[in-house]
Amino acid sequence: MEMVPSEENQFVPKEGVFWSCRQSIFDEMKKITQIQNAAEEPRMLCIIQDITSAKTVNERLTLNLPASTKLSKLYEDVAKKAGYVNGTFELAWGNTQDMAPLDHSGEMSLSDSAFEPGGKKNFLQLTDKDGEQPQIASVQDESATADSSGLDDSSQERFIGPLPRDSTAGCSGDYSSPAYSYSSILNKSETGYVGLVNQAMTCYLNSLLQTLYMTPEFRNALYNWAFEESEEDPVNSIPYQLQRLFVLLQTSKKRAIETTDVTRSFGWDSSEAWQQHDVQELCRVMFDALEQKWKQTEQADLINQLYQGKLKDYVRCLECGYESWRIDTYLDIPLVIRPFGASQAYGSVEEALQAFIQPETLDGPNQYFCERCKKKCDARKGLRFLHFPYLLTLQLKRFDFDYTTMHRIKLNDRMTFPEELDMSPFIDVEDEKSPQTESSTDSGAENEGSCHSDQMSNDFSTDDCVDEGICLDSTGSTERVLKPKSLPTFELFSVMVHSGSAAGGHYYACIKSFSDGQWYSFNDQHVSKITHDDIRKTYGGSSGSRGYYSSAFASSTNAYMLIYRLKDPSRNTKYLAVEDFPEHIKSLVQKEKESEEQEKRQREIERNTCKIKLFCMHPVKMMMESKLEVHKDKTLKEATEMAYKLMDLEGVVSLDCCRLVKYDEFHEYLERSYEGEEDTPMGLLLGGVKSSYMFDLLLETRRPEQVFQPYKPGEVMVKVHVVDLTTESIASPISVRAYLNQTITEFKQLIAQATGLSAETMRVVLERCYNDLRPLCVPNKTLKAEGFFRSNKVFVESSESPDHQVAFTDSLLWKLLDRHGNTIRLLVLLPEQSPGTMANRTPCQKVGVDSEEPFEGSKGNRKSVEAILEESTEKLKNLSLQQQQQQQQQQQQQQGSSTSDSQKSSDASDFEHIESLTQEADSNSSLCVAADNRELENRIKAVAGGSSGASSDPENQFACEERSDSEVNNDRSTSSVDSDILSSSHSSDTLCNADNGPIQLANGLDSHSITSSRRSKAHEGKKETWDTAEEDSGTDSEYDDNGKSKAEAQYLYFRAEPCSQDDSSTDTQKSLVLHVDKRITLAAFKQNLEPYVGVASTQFKVFRVYANNQEFESVRLNETLSSFSDDNKITIRLGRALKKGEYRVKVYQLLVNEAEPCKFLVDTVFAKGMTVRQSKEELLPQLKEHCKLDLSIDRVRLRKKTWKNPGTVFLDYHVYEEDISISSNWEVFLEVLNEPEKMKSMSQLAVLTRRWSPSTMKLGPFQEVILESSSVEELKDKLCEISNIPLEQLEFAKGRGTFPCDISVLEIHQDLDWNPKVSTLNVWPLYICDDGAVVFYRDSTEEPMELSEDERNELMKKESSRLLKTGHRVSYSPRKEKALKIYLDGGPAKDSGQD
Repeated sequence: MEMVPSEENQFVPKEGVFWSCRQSIFDEMKKITQIQNAAEEPRMLCIIQDITSAKTVNERLTLNLPASTKLSKLYEDVAKKAGYVNGTFELAWGNTQDMAPLDHSGEMSLSDSAFEPGGKKNFLQLTDKDGEQPQIASVQDESATADSSGLDDSSQERFIGPLPRDSTAGCSGDYSSPAYSYSSILNKSETGYVGLVNQAMTCYLNSLLQTLYMTPEFRNALYNWAFEESEEDPVNSIPYQLQRLFVLLQTSKKRAIETTDVTRSFGWDSSEAWQQHDVQELCRVMFDALEQKWKQTEQADLINQLYQGKLKDYVRCLECGYESWRIDTYLDIPLVIRPFGASQAYGSVEEALQAFIQPETLDGPNQYFCERCKKKCDARKGLRFLHFPYLLTLQLKRFDFDYTTMHRIKLNDRMTFPEELDMSPFIDVEDEKSPQTESSTDSGAENEGSCHSDQMSNDFSTDDCVDEGICLDSTGSTERVLKPKSLPTFELFSVMVHSGSAAGGHYYACIKSFSDGQWYSFNDQHVSKITHDDIRKTYGGSSGSRGYYSSAFASSTNAYMLIYRLKDPSRNTKYLAVEDFPEHIKSLVQKEKESEEQEKRQREIERNTCKIKLFCMHPVKMMMESKLEVHKDKTLKEATEMAYKLMDLEGVVSLDCCRLVKYDEFHEYLERSYEGEEDTPMGLLLGGVKSSYMFDLLLETRRPEQVFQPYKPGEVMVKVHVVDLTTESIASPISVRAYLNQTITEFKQLIAQATGLSAETMRVVLERCYNDLRPLCVPNKTLKAEGFFRSNKVFVESSESPDHQVAFTDSLLWKLLDRHGNTIRLLVLLPEQSPGTMANRTPCQKVGVDSEEPFEGSKGNRKSVEAILEESTEKLKNLSLQQQQQQQQQQQQQQGSSTSDSQKSSDASDFEHIESLTQEADSNSSLCVAADNRELENRIKAVAGGSSGASSDPENQFACEERSDSEVNNDRSTSSVDSDILSSSHSSDTLCNADNGPIQLANGLDSHSITSSRRSKAHEGKKETWDTAEEDSGTDSEYDDNGKSKAEAQYLYFRAEPCSQDDSSTDTQKSLVLHVDKRITLAAFKQNLEPYVGVASTQFKVFRVYANNQEFESVRLNETLSSFSDDNKITIRLGRALKKGEYRVKVYQLLVNEAEPCKFLVDTVFAKGMTVRQSKEELLPQLKEHCKLDLSIDRVRLRKKTWKNPGTVFLDYHVYEEDISISSNWEVFLEVLNEPEKMKSMSQLAVLTRRWSPSTMKLGPFQEVILESSSVEELKDKLCEISNIPLEQLEFAKGRGTFPCDISVLEIHQDLDWNPKVSTLNVWPLYICDDGAVVFYRDSTEEPMELSEDERNELMKKESSRLLKTGHRVSYSPRKEKALKIYLDGGPAKDSGQD
């Protein structure tokens, strides 16, 4: 028979191949049939929401299962997809009141369990089972076990080392482990142990607490201690909080618990959680605190009984054998990893212990004075262990100090430790008091827990000279030590591991349970099983040879503290079982259990609570906003009662007049009302419990005689404003609900019913978006086609006026709506002191009307406004006539006399004798003011003839509109960018600080007003108009190219009324409320304000007030008010406003030899085309008046200011904008000279020099040197002239930093780059290319002063204080490490007195 190989490489008959192929075909056909049947079977779409935690509440799992699927299979599929262990969670319906879970093991199909087929969504909720979180399924990585390394399977899957934790700050360094596997993270139900939550950087505390908890003797002793609440506050009791923590660790069902109560009992605040400390240091301090708390109790000597040992510190004479010794006690043994200066580390704990007791020989200069020999002799000094404690603690001193780099380092060298440690080789077998010895006083109480040898005290952690420990004096206690009756053998049960560097890292503990002998990794909230191999991985080190720097390349995860327990069956105890607890612990267990159940119930309530935004139009408090928190099972009626109380409507509106409706705040749209659903649960109405909702709720109110209107889904809300063309007013909105499929004709009928207007003559205008007006003219067009949405705004007008016949954009209706959409409300604060007399200013306070009357509603008030405007106009006209006459006289004088290069300005200010309003410096300004007043006269006449009207809504009141004959230009640019806050170089905005404001003068003006303008020679003899500047300087002229007021080209709506008490921010300052079209320019706005300010628009400034009362001056006259919004504040200040080509300049005095070299003087104005000398002529009178500086023009200079650095010297003939670039908010230095100016040319260089005298450790004053070139030789020659230092001995260096380049006198001699090898100043490393550079120089033969250590320290303190005051660099001082303290009184208040 012919044989062929099969798939398994076995030979089979050839006929067998045929039949096997046939069978395979039948199997495939059967599967296809099953798939076809399954495809024809109805399917159930299941959407599962995981509500077991806040992180998963927004997640959805989707399953599309056949209708015949069993419930048990549903649970399996959900468990697999969610990653949970099946049987640890429950599924319940999410869209019904019935929250009964589905049967886990039910054999019912989905179709028989009320699941709906046909694409309908079946909402389910995944919830906790019996109040416990679902268990995470462990996924075995089978591929990891197939590693060819030959390691055991378990070792491939287990994990030893830190785990990534949520928000564990402060654990620096790389803590990744190649052996990491999620499968090793076992649940509490599998390990039986509970983790501890890391507060921030408290991993060191968690490691120690878990070690103490896993110590049976310590845990049982702590349980046996009974807390007396009458004696101490439980919050501050450290033993009680430890007791609570241990009870929770033993009985809690949580995965991890908090340690905040324990740290609070330490007296720590939240900042301590961000301080990482040494775990051995914490152990010592905590034991001291427990001993203090346990005084006068049975546990008073517990720490000593468990952890204290004894050793002998001896010195033996090598000549006579005499030995002097003393006994010390210790709580832990510090073992050196690597001896000082050695390159080889100890390889094991046994080797380090042998080195610990290895004696040293005292010889040579270190000989010991022997009391018996009465002379200095060679001796042997060392330590011997007398007794070992029951619990032996070994600290591996991995933290050291590298004297080469002067940094703390961590030694990662390999050091092995046995699981069983035989200590018999290290114990002293000699008699404690042999005839050859002399006994010393036992110092165990004095030096409790400390090993006092040079070797043991070599701990760098005490170098900060801060006492570490509790804030009480330590007291003695009875010593009980372990008497070795047999060989002392200890078994390892705790390894505290540090991962990281000396700068920071992470602690965790590997602990062996005495119950089952299993090792566990306690890594904060994670507890997992580990093996002996994992313990061996904590030895540290690397596979290579061990050199001095080998530890730098070794693993940073290694053992730091080891705790052994003596193997003594008579003393070794087991953990107390729950049933064996003392009565007070049983009571505590019950109390904590009830607290945990209450917390669980509260979490359950939180998970089932709907939290949604709630709004209410309160009849008294207007629109209110809050958050409604209601359980999903509460009915709508109950939720309404809760909202009623939340919005404080009791006594204002009855509960029957309130209801909750679905609301869209963004569109201000009422989506629907809930008629007949008062008993429906809120969970169903809101669509379940969600973290956020796409809608809100509104608590709607009504009057008792009204009836609630039903709101149906699909309706749209329309706010209808009725326009009255007769009074030119727009009424408050009326809400109307309509359908999108309604026609315009039907919509008009609906509005007619709501407003009482006639539908036949009705005009309807839709405002689709801001200022986008569309008339609805097509009767059969639907609202949807017209662009209606959820919330809409329309204006309606119904009258028989001829305005119907006009095109819409030319009609009065359009003008009213356009004005309404562009009008804003501004609060204007007028100057406290107006320039006119009281008689002239008093009527201004009567502008507008009282709050009970409309502004234009009274004839008497209208006359008062006329009187104000006429009086102000008359004064302005007189001012302009006087200015014209004065200008003519000045022109005649100029023509009759020869002009010099530049004319000095008058010392009189612009506003001297301002009460008579007779002077104005600028001729062009006077002409313009006259033109302004003629235009103002025309507008005042228009005011008198204006119509009056009243409206209930003052914001919708548009009576007395003032317009020019020209059509309103709607194409005007309205930039949305606020030009008043631009900080670019071309902006002229000025920030005015309230605390550092302008200088107030006697006549009520500020220092900004004391300015006048000059032109250069090139402009003399010409017609002086400022608007002929070629470039825009950042400000705009108020006049166009024809000299005509730009306000005449366009006038927009402007209405003023008195400010009410609610609007006014101050009672002493006059204020107005303006309703103004925001398309108005700043120039027109200022001219409209002239009657209320009392001066021409060129004589006051406008400041916009921002948050924190910061003010920015608005200077761009061509800009509109488009960036302003309702209720913005504006401050008006007297003073000449900037014209085109002018810049506001801040002048500072440069005082090179003062402690503060930069001093602010005044604000002034420089103009384009003005020379530097002309600007000084303008400036000197101001300095004399305001700063009391009487200076000569030839003894002052102006120079560039760059922050605090003096720069280029400006020469008298320089012209601004031609030779000197100038910008808005410019700053300039004024320097007073001791002699006439030496700088005559731009090719010269002004350098500030300063002599350094090393012999006196002092710096001389600054001296200026003028160089004709950039030659180093010339600089040296100049320095030799002023210092008399020979040229060959002179050295110089450039100063660093900002002026005055301060540097400590202890550093200047070495730190600066003295005597650079260059020939010119404008190359590296000098780069002296501009005036103002600082150069230090010295005599190279002068030796530095020799300072003692005390003198140096004293000088260092003085220099640090001086440099700190000037804001310059101070040598870096590292942050002092915070000492670890536990406060026994509950806080650090008494700490300072006890240190």
